[in-house]
Amino acid sequence: MPTYVYRKREGEKGCSYCTAQFEVVQRMADDALKTCPKCGGAVERVIGPVSIVKSAGTLLSDKNLKAHGFQRFVKEDKGRYRKTT
Repeated sequence: MPTYVYRKREGEKGCSYCTAQFEVVQRMADDALKTCPKCGGAVERVIGPVSIVKSAGTLLSDKNLKAHGFQRFVKEDKGRYRKTT
């Protein structure tokens, strides 16, 4: 489910919670919040950039890790790790 950011409406009174912006996890089909859940003041949804992430398999591949200067370690025993890349 997407996370939406809300803030108090400009010119409206609000509490420290909605003045500083807050996040709410909602279904896309849910209506946008109209009031702050803490103080009941008027709020609006903030439109922000969309995050698109590659699959973890691609990001964590040995080739990609090495290209970005990282090393992979595999746990061998309790408290012992072995470098693989």
